[in-house]
Amino acid sequence: MATSRLWSVRLFCDTRPALTEKFQYILSLFPQDLVFAFSYGSGAFQQHGQKSTEENVVDLILVVEDAEAFHRLNLERNWKHYSSLKYLGPHTLASFQEKWGARVYFNTLVPYKHGLLKYGVVSSSAIIADLLDWEWMYISGRLHKPVMPLVLPDANHPIRSALKHNLQNAMHTALLLLPDTFQEENLYQTLAGLSYSGDFRMSFGEDRNKVKNIVRPQIERFRNLYASFWPGLAAYAEFNSTTGRCEQDTSPAARIFHLNLLPKKIQQTIVHEWNRNGRWQDVEDVFRAAAHDTECPELVKEAVQKTVKASSWTQSLKGIPTAGFIKSIRYGFAKITKMWKSLQKTHGES
Repeated sequence: MATSRLWSVRLFCDTRPALTEKFQYILSLFPQDLVFAFSYGSGAFQQHGQKSTEENVVDLILVVEDAEAFHRLNLERNWKHYSSLKYLGPHTLASFQEKWGARVYFNTLVPYKHGLLKYGVVSSSAIIADLLDWEWMYISGRLHKPVMPLVLPDANHPIRSALKHNLQNAMHTALLLLPDTFQEENLYQTLAGLSYSGDFRMSFGEDRNKVKNIVRPQIERFRNLYASFWPGLAAYAEFNSTTGRCEQDTSPAARIFHLNLLPKKIQQTIVHEWNRNGRWQDVEDVFRAAAHDTECPELVKEAVQKTVKASSWTQSLKGIPTAGFIKSIRYGFAKITKMWKSLQKTHGES
């Protein structure tokens, strides 16, 4: 029990907190056979420049074993949450969830007594694939940052180890992108920014300071989230918690170490890009050559961008029928307004 509890602290910065009345109420809205659930973003944690979280949309991810069963029960409870796709029935909703985009079904701008909700439903098999291999780097990217756990997976559920593996993936990726010396905040901004790299919404519709605004008020949470991985990296990197200075080995041997531990989708993309001129080298040969190449960080960056770009487009297109046309317009307009305000603020500070 103590070990499991310690692991939860490291992964989530806390075990499931004593939920406020608001989050207790939110959980009560849904069928109760959730495998894992968490809230993320500005509705869960205060971000830089915000006085509180109360007026923000609450973003949720609900992980279920059986998508069709969940939608059947959720339609009975929350018929109004769904767009007109609901008339096609739970089987079609589940199929649409599992076959398109990043395998997440979102209900957007759902009113409830404290404000508005946006919640995504994903099956446990899909989230495990994303956490381990970065198949879509969608939910896995959200979990590179601190989240507020609402329902924790059972101790023996494979999601537990997949969650930890996802953070290890992020550390190896970030270290390949960073120089030999850097500050702690640079590490966390790199980690937080992985899932926004290549996302078209960052150039149209998102706050331009989003990553910095996420990291700055949550330095301690990020530190707790990744602290347990430093001992395993001792041969290649070290972190001085007093000065906040990080140093790492960026030799070819160190790069090969990190490249071999990247998630499968990123490795496959690196190999594909390396061989796009018609040559064919296997993974081992590519990584050996890439580790000696000064452009190694750029290769990794491009692989991440391609993965994120593909899923961000397909999931955003998927969101139009799942949210409905009017809600999609309202949600998009709200995003553009936030981006415009951030641009004005940045211009005023320059």
